Amino acid sequence: MSLDDTLPDASAGVGPIRAAPRDGAASLRLQLYEAVRAEGRVSRASLAKALRVSPGSVTPAVADLIGAGLLREVADAAPASGRGRPPVTLAVEPGAALVAGLRLSDREHTAALIDAAGRTVASASAGRAPGDGTVAALVEEAGALLDRLLATAGVAIGAVRAVGVGLPGLVEHGSGTLRWSPIAEGTDAPLAALLSDRMGVAASVDNDTNLLTVAELWFGKGRGLSDFAVVTVENGVGMGLVVGHATYRGARGVGMELGHLCVELDGALCRCGRRGCLEAYVADYALEREAGPDLPEGEIVPLLEARMAQGDPVAGAVLEKAARYLALGLGNVSNLFDPRHVILSGSRSRWSPADAATLAAAVAAHTLSAPPPIEVNAWDDLIWARGAAALALSDATPGLVA
Repeated sequence: MSLDDTLPDASAGVGPIRAAPRDGAASLRLQLYEAVRAEGRVSRASLAKALRVSPGSVTPAVADLIGAGLLREVADAAPASGRGRPPVTLAVEPGAALVAGLRLSDREHTAALIDAAGRTVASASAGRAPGDGTVAALVEEAGALLDRLLATAGVAIGAVRAVGVGLPGLVEHGSGTLRWSPIAEGTDAPLAALLSDRMGVAASVDNDTNLLTVAELWFGKGRGLSDFAVVTVENGVGMGLVVGHATYRGARGVGMELGHLCVELDGALCRCGRRGCLEAYVADYALEREAGPDLPEGEIVPLLEARMAQGDPVAGAVLEKAARYLALGLGNVSNLFDPRHVILSGSRSRWSPADAATLAAAVAAHTLSAPPPIEVNAWDDLIWARGAAALALSDATPGLVA
């Protein structure tokens, strides 16, 4: 059995589903390739209609992409009548590229290897290694994790086209600079260059919540949405924003830091060193600080909920206060960006649909107009790494089809 036979079918497609052709200077080849990847399987006629171009211009471009080993023809099921040839559709050639994604965190690092069709080929994880906390040590941990991932897949580094890496903090995707992170000492490190040197392949870096946002855009609830916000609350508070089917990062690539929005002047101390940040009231470390030193080991929110159910007034007050501050933060998001949807996402989602409805009602008190719908999308721990790999694949695609 080949590796390709063990992978899930990619006929559902991955990546943004656009209602109209891309604006800007994207070539027809690139638009065709991305449209096929998004649809999974699609006919030439449907491609021409979706991209609003003539079938005559689609045919030679598709032939070039097939000749380059980037697309392939797939025979669909025979007609029910049994007459005529089975219709032929186009699909991405999965083996055309492999990319890797790594998510680095304060607890556990995860990694995923995906093919050109967005299917996960292999995964790996590693606990945070005890070390000196420097950027150099973090780079070595990332390199060791990539080595483990490739060994699991039986793939050499030369087969990997690019690597995407995400971590919490202020990360400039464009320049590859780590301005600050709670999981590494120092500031203004050329992280992408350091990772590329250690790994032997081009690496790009981004804030980890941006990776989660890319995952929603490629694999999740955001595939058909032109704009939406992703918010995650774990040991920090993160936000990602999609505008026009693309991740928006701000002028310097370090925007959308919802967790460090000031909600209380001279308020609680945040791990960034400032006071009054939103995450200083709603993140896991903030809840642990509020709940007191006798809290047992475990996920903080379920522990507090269990205590609240037993009548503990402190636990109830901590959770109620955090909910009020989170509603305030989401109200500010609504007022500033007016997204179509807000997706509460992550691998340790603490919400149910009912919780989201309650939160949406509280958010309305802080908005000037009707707040956006709030949805919940809980993932497994690998989603951050898959988002990192999707980022690498997105960045590599223009060069792949050029």
